[in-house]
Amino acid sequence: VIRHYHGHLSAVYDLDLHPTIDVLVTCSRDASARVWDIRSKANVHTLTGHTNTVATVRCQAVEPQIITGSHDATIRLWDLIAGKTRATLTNHKKSVRTLVLHPRQYTFASGSADNIKQWKFPDGNFIQNLSGHNAIINTLAVNSDGVLVSGADNGTMHMWDWRTGYNFQRIHAAVQPGSLDSESGIFACLFDHSESRLITAEADKTIKVYKEDDTATEESHPVNWKPEILKRKRF
Repeated sequence: VIRHYHGHLSAVYDLDLHPTIDVLVTCSRDASARVWDIRSKANVHTLTGHTNTVATVRCQAVEPQIITGSHDATIRLWDLIAGKTRATLTNHKKSVRTLVLHPRQYTFASGSADNIKQWKFPDGNFIQNLSGHNAIINTLAVNSDGVLVSGADNGTMHMWDWRTGYNFQRIHAAVQPGSLDSESGIFACLFDHSESRLITAEADKTIKVYKEDDTATEESHPVNWKPEILKRKRF
């Protein structure tokens, strides 16, 4: 261990590095997020306002530079320089457990036990709901092609089209031999640098790597487009 950062009053749930400056942002069960100068270890800001565990945090180079999701069912967009809330998003009804930023668009998604929601920066304008993954969403990942993956506590993964919100594939991860069916949760997932492989961390003590099926055709993997997606609810 070469550095310690002291300040949180309870368990630290998530952290993210700022992409362009030497800043680390952490979030905790103490209902706060903290901004640290990596080199000096100074606590630059303590971001307060959430009323329950802050479960997830993401950073980006443009404003709002910090986004947090909390068990108080809100998302907050933060002004890094001032250390204050720019906007509070209250559309979710249950704990917000994960956030993901689109690598090319000025948009992001949040995952909760009720559904997945998409938002537009800088003010957090609501775009659409992605409903149908009826489980507690633990993790989200998205690539540049607009493939969004949601992983849940029951071992299911859903693939979505970012633009339309269409759920085009569903996978149930099989637990490894010797594990219980209850150990099928997916806790984290991300795309590798090629963006063609998906890596998952799972409750059955495994890390799995998925790749695109090169032999897939429209016949072997039909897309059952449902026009009612165009009549989706706004909230």
